[in-house]
Amino acid sequence: MTELLQLLTQGVALGAIYGLVALGFVLIYKATEVINFAHGEFLLLGAYIVYAFHAEVGLPFYVAAALAMVAMAALGWTVERSLLRRMIGRPTFSVAMVTIGLAIVLRQVVAAAAGYDDRIIGDPWGASSITLAGAQVNVVSLVTVGATAVLFAAFFVFFRRSKYGLAMRATAIDHEAALAVGIPVRRVYALSWMLAAATATVGGVFLAAFPATLSPALGFVAFRAFPAAIVGGLDSPGGAIVGGLLIGVTEMLVQGYQPRLAPWLGNDVHVVAAYVLMIVVLVVRPYGLFGTPEVERV
Repeated sequence: MTELLQLLTQGVALGAIYGLVALGFVLIYKATEVINFAHGEFLLLGAYIVYAFHAEVGLPFYVAAALAMVAMAALGWTVERSLLRRMIGRPTFSVAMVTIGLAIVLRQVVAAAAGYDDRIIGDPWGASSITLAGAQVNVVSLVTVGATAVLFAAFFVFFRRSKYGLAMRATAIDHEAALAVGIPVRRVYALSWMLAAATATVGGVFLAAFPATLSPALGFVAFRAFPAAIVGGLDSPGGAIVGGLLIGVTEMLVQGYQPRLAPWLGNDVHVVAAYVLMIVVLVVRPYGLFGTPEVERV
């Protein structure tokens, strides 16, 4: 039971991070119907900016994280205004290729500027842990879950109570109808990219926190979080967190028990498990657990 509790705690913490990353995919897709394949590189760049502000400039960690979120929001705005806005109305394939190209460019920029060596991001929690119901739990896991809960609560209030949150919801339902009633749809597009980039920074910080390290390979983690967005529903912010938790817990349970119960499956089966779960969900519910089915009128 102690081992199970530890695995579940770690799985929930990992799932919370996956939920944050998946939320970035959902925010952009829900508003613009674009899948941002550069989202992992947003996460990577945000984490490196936090490191630069904290370790090299000497700013307090929380100040560095806040400034990095602002910087990444500015980058998201710039990307939308300079690249994606020009692609409105273009084929989906072309838009996807633009984001893939952007991912490659950002990854190379980070590698050229910071190198390939592993770095310690300098999070204040470090290796500290507490005993919870007889199990040792890293403080960073609890902070991750708490921060994710606060962010999702903030997004819930934003989408329900704020002017631009309601505008984003209306734009997601029908772009043309939103334009007809005077909603600044292009401004909503830019806002969705800004929020996604800022949220990616938080996910990057927790992914690079103890016991992990910061390296250019961090950007590839987004591909492990992508099934969370698909499982929850690519147009559902709530589905992003549910999908993230399902994927995170599944990965940790498989990683903890598979080597003993089914060693013949080989190594790193936990990585494949997320995609197996995604396939199963899509076979049963093609739009994800909370996704909105498209209805075509003939």
